[in-house]
Amino acid sequence: MKHFAELIRELDSSNKTSVKVEALTTYFRTAGDEDKVWTIALLSHRRPPRPVNTTLLRLWANELAEIPLWLFEESYHIVGDLAETIALVIPASENHSDKTLTEFLREMILLKKLPDQEKRQYLHENWLSLNYYERFVFTKLITGSFRIGVSQKLMTRALSKATGVEEDLLAYRLMGDWDPETISFSDLVLETRESDNASRPYPFYLAYALEGELAGLGDVANWSIEHKWDGIRSQTILRGGKIYVWSRGEELVTDKYPEFKSFVGVIPDGTVIDGEILSYADGKVGSFNELQTRIGRKGVSQALLKKTPVAIKAYDLLEWQGRDIRTEPFEMRRMLLEQLISGVEANNLPLVLSERLVLDSWDDAARERERAREIGSEGLMLKRKDSPYLVGRKKGDWWKWKLDPLSVDAVLTYAMRGSGRRSTLFTDYTFALWQDREDGSRELVTFAKAYSGLTDAEFRMVDDFIKKNTLERFGPVRSVVPKLVFEIGFEGIALSSRHKSGIATRFPRILRWRHDKKAEEADDVEVLRQMIV
Repeated sequence: MKHFAELIRELDSSNKTSVKVEALTTYFRTAGDEDKVWTIALLSHRRPPRPVNTTLLRLWANELAEIPLWLFEESYHIVGDLAETIALVIPASENHSDKTLTEFLREMILLKKLPDQEKRQYLHENWLSLNYYERFVFTKLITGSFRIGVSQKLMTRALSKATGVEEDLLAYRLMGDWDPETISFSDLVLETRESDNASRPYPFYLAYALEGELAGLGDVANWSIEHKWDGIRSQTILRGGKIYVWSRGEELVTDKYPEFKSFVGVIPDGTVIDGEILSYADGKVGSFNELQTRIGRKGVSQALLKKTPVAIKAYDLLEWQGRDIRTEPFEMRRMLLEQLISGVEANNLPLVLSERLVLDSWDDAARERERAREIGSEGLMLKRKDSPYLVGRKKGDWWKWKLDPLSVDAVLTYAMRGSGRRSTLFTDYTFALWQDREDGSRELVTFAKAYSGLTDAEFRMVDDFIKKNTLERFGPVRSVVPKLVFEIGFEGIALSSRHKSGIATRFPRILRWRHDKKAEEADDVEVLRQMIV
């Protein structure tokens, strides 16, 4: 545990990616194999189940801290992290444990089945025998919420540096169903598998948001233009009689979309398609809100398959007849993609071509962009016809020209403290719109939460207002006098039974503080409804 806690201390002490990668690389080179497997599991969201609920954790930690419970709770709200609060309020210790990370985790797995009194004794003994960072990490593991600002991609990069195994190959090996309690480091990371090369995706090519005037791009005839769809960017790989579907987040999602298994035996081996997984029914693209019902499901029922069918909207062809064709011009890759899809259309596969728009001028492109919301797209994609398929985000050849955000003027009704450097300020806000009651009066109905878009000075001003105008407290949440109005922007909108307003918004954020408006002048829920296409 000492070495793992030291790793967390180093990761926690810097925001620089290079520092975090170096710390992880050193750890993977020196830690024991069992601890390395568990570290990979923790950083890729394979955590053991929480053995103690947070109510008991707070109560038992407060006993050791010997402070009033209200003071513990107030400290928690200020710090914003339960494990960090516990590590701070319990009397300091210079001790450290000789037990490994693996030994602690095995104890925690067994702890779940023990009676509360034995759990309390175990926690007290360890809290008092660990130094600050070991206690912090120990409690993080107990809570089952191990978030330390390190993405799986960053962890994979460090693991690659430590072992010499390529990053994309590691990304594949770390996906799927494996158990840190039973698998060895060698089997997980080092051993070569027959399926490694067959399943490997290519790095994704990403577009930049359009900069400057359209005229600066030159002749519109040199560009391929299509709509930008809001789904899950993916690569669909057919090799060796099998299909592998990867998301842009380097997650192997084949099992989550069983519809795509129909590609096997129809689309020839040696094919890799770049596209977007979309909700797709009756020949129409659905909303991202519909697609979310499929995301994160461990199993997909027949009822869900029928209710929310999906398809891949194909953008590009990266491999054809077993040959990497990314260096070929986009126009050539597109021609092969069109031939591929036209050749398999009779099989009714959940695969459709992203249509290219025939436009004579940039003015035509601007008009088509304005029509995007009608058909459920986010805007336009502009791809230079002679461009190769590059790696990562590059400027020049691919641009995304998204629609301006939708917006409404809403009233601030609830607030929570932020995290990190904003942990002493109320910066996480809930906003509401007006809705008519049956008796003719109006009420404010919650519709979105947002925590970005204001300057530091504005956040401090809002924080001051909240502290002076609190109506009620609900743990870390405060309800406030409904007075401040903000313009809230968002990318998409859809009906939703899960929200009190009946509407869900996508990527809400604060556009500006409307000092010129009173609360009663904010928008109605009906304004939102009129935005739904």
